[in-house]
Amino acid sequence: MRIAMGIEYDGTDFAGWQVQTDARTVQGCLESAIAGVADHSVRVQCAGRTDTGVHALGQVIHFDSDAPRSPRSWLLGTNSNLPPDVAVRWAQPVAEDFHARFTARRRSYRYVIFNAMARSALYRRRACWYHRSLDRDRMVEAAACLIGEHDFSSYRALGCQAKSPVRTVNRLDVARHGDYLFIDIEANAFLHHMVRNIAGVLMTIGAGEKSPQWAEEILGYRDRTLGGVTAPPQGLFLMTVRYPEHFHIPGSGIDWL
Repeated sequence: MRIAMGIEYDGTDFAGWQVQTDARTVQGCLESAIAGVADHSVRVQCAGRTDTGVHALGQVIHFDSDAPRSPRSWLLGTNSNLPPDVAVRWAQPVAEDFHARFTARRRSYRYVIFNAMARSALYRRRACWYHRSLDRDRMVEAAACLIGEHDFSSYRALGCQAKSPVRTVNRLDVARHGDYLFIDIEANAFLHHMVRNIAGVLMTIGAGEKSPQWAEEILGYRDRTLGGVTAPPQGLFLMTVRYPEHFHIPGSGIDWL
């Protein structure tokens, strides 16, 4: 039987998603916890691998098991074996052709910026602190050119291993709520560091260091070495992964932080 799960985690104390032999990872913790319920080793597949310090509210995974367990048992049993900074939000059986990564149609991320003169103690792990004033309207103008299908070579990490740099951004919004700015982006898929690089460029433009047209200029370079800075990981959250409706995969159910 194939089981899908919705996962939430605080990425602060993890060396990213992917399992490593000498570091604490989200995948490693989940595989150990699920194995304790299944009574056999498991390998989990995720919708999107996250970097060190990056969080998730709506990560989706799947694994295969012949253990006769109810969804409730998978949910509660796995959570009882997990550390406090990882939690399973839901668990359900899925069709054999479901794949957490390859059947996903869209993924959405949120980048949170705490824009104030003084730093925050409570949100130091949940937001990027930027003390210079940011003009939201300039950031919105710059973001518009990144919507649609583009070659995002300038917005991916130099070490990105994706075969193609072309991605389709369906939505890229910038909203302000008091001292907080939220950059919400949805695409068919993302390149390594793509969201953090976009956030870094938009913050540079919002601070008045570059014109809104700079975002499009960078896009045209198709060269990461000519791009802007990479924003820190603390403000980044994987929010939701969307699948074809017939799989009946829940969303994160959360659109706030």
